[in-house]
Amino acid sequence: MRTWGPLTAVCLGTFMLLLDVTIAIVALPDMARALDASLSDLQWVMDGYALALAALLLGIGAAADVLGHRRVHVAGVVVFAVASLLCGLASGPGTLVAARGLQGVGAAAMFATTLPLLGSVYQGRRRSVALGVWGAVSGGAAAVGPVLGGLLTDGPGWRWIFYVNLPVSVAAVWLTLRLVPESRAARGRRVDWAGTVTFAGFAGGVTYGAVRAGSHGWTAAGTLASFGLAALALVCFVVVERRVADPLLDLRLFLRPAFSGVMAGALAYNAAAFGVMAYTSIWLQTVLGMSPVRGGLVFLWMSLAAFVVSAVGGRLLHGVPVRITVGGGLLLIGSGQFCMAVLDAGSGAAALVPGLLLVGFGTGLVAPGIAGAALAAVPPERAGMAGGAVNTFRQLGYALGIAGFGTALTSRMRDTLPHEAAHTLAGGGAGALRGVFPEQVLRAAFASGLNTAAVTAGALATVGGALVLALVRAPGAGEAGVTDPAAKTLTEETAASRN
Repeated sequence: MRTWGPLTAVCLGTFMLLLDVTIAIVALPDMARALDASLSDLQWVMDGYALALAALLLGIGAAADVLGHRRVHVAGVVVFAVASLLCGLASGPGTLVAARGLQGVGAAAMFATTLPLLGSVYQGRRRSVALGVWGAVSGGAAAVGPVLGGLLTDGPGWRWIFYVNLPVSVAAVWLTLRLVPESRAARGRRVDWAGTVTFAGFAGGVTYGAVRAGSHGWTAAGTLASFGLAALALVCFVVVERRVADPLLDLRLFLRPAFSGVMAGALAYNAAAFGVMAYTSIWLQTVLGMSPVRGGLVFLWMSLAAFVVSAVGGRLLHGVPVRITVGGGLLLIGSGQFCMAVLDAGSGAAALVPGLLLVGFGTGLVAPGIAGAALAAVPPERAGMAGGAVNTFRQLGYALGIAGFGTALTSRMRDTLPHEAAHTLAGGGAGALRGVFPEQVLRAAFASGLNTAAVTAGALATVGGALVLALVRAPGAGEAGVTDPAAKTLTEETAASRN
């Protein structure tokens, strides 16, 4: 127990936080009906979590180096558990969104401390095995999320997708306090709170602007003000990072083409691969009338393809330049999204299968190599910063994808239906419109909107793949040293204290 107990404790937390990125997807229509939620509300149910995770990951990681990794990790699990309880008890969309944001805060504390904790406990071959198990758990969480969410929603109800976190959190806290030793980074480091606040302001402002554009338009005063505040926060972040002694993110790294290419690829990857899933789930259940379980099982095609490619590709693609696997994987994701943009009023779930398989194949290529590509693109002393940055860009990409693709969907639907009708339909209230608009009109409108979202996602993945292929070229900058993911993860953890 003392040998693998720490790994179990850390993996429990990792599984929960990554599961909650996708588990809510198939429950969105039920949430909308129970809480009278609009599309914007549903977007924030997903985005509140991902945005808090992305905005705070680097800052909380730096604070944990000073305060203690175990202490911050346990605090994160407790916050996550309390937030999960509040999510389950939510009586309205506003309460649920706020609780999801608090969940993201706890998840950031857990995610930022996972690798330092494993690195402090395991050495040598055991460390490589532990990191391999942790990676498998991370991938499995995303894969089973929609299916588990469907089972819980169809069974005891959507609130149980949050209640199930409570016993797991208790076990994680008990195991962590009992078996995981405390660890800290080297003394003398300061936490960049100003950078944390300004980056959170930028991420929140641009995401809020994208969500608001879907319901109020791109030129509305509130939308423009949100983007303006985001731009101001970004300028402040740049100024702060150039002046502080221990920045969250050394902006000079972006002068390296390989690093910039990998960050663009990371953002495009999570946005394009997962950002349309929420709206696809709403289409499957609200328009096609599928149950949450059947709707969740549709995404199993993507999960199985990703699992097979990840498992087999690790051996067959050994030594292949990472710009080929990551860049090519993004192009496959883009192709998959384009393949899914063929829906019409008569389409069923089977129309999605070819595209889901392609997206899964691409995900299986990108996921194992993207972190290693980031670490290989920077000097060793910046490996920890690069690892935190790639995770931040991935979660930010997901948050922006949910917002942007939702806006693309509703904008397209507005061309077919009145705005109020499109808004209600996308929010899960199709039943209220069936007496006003013919069934085929409603199906055609949503299919057209979903096609537009998929094309937008496909274009983003294609651009991201092209940037990775073009920029990640120099030997040692994303090409070399990327064949051993466990070794790179170890480099990320050990260098975190030297940021």
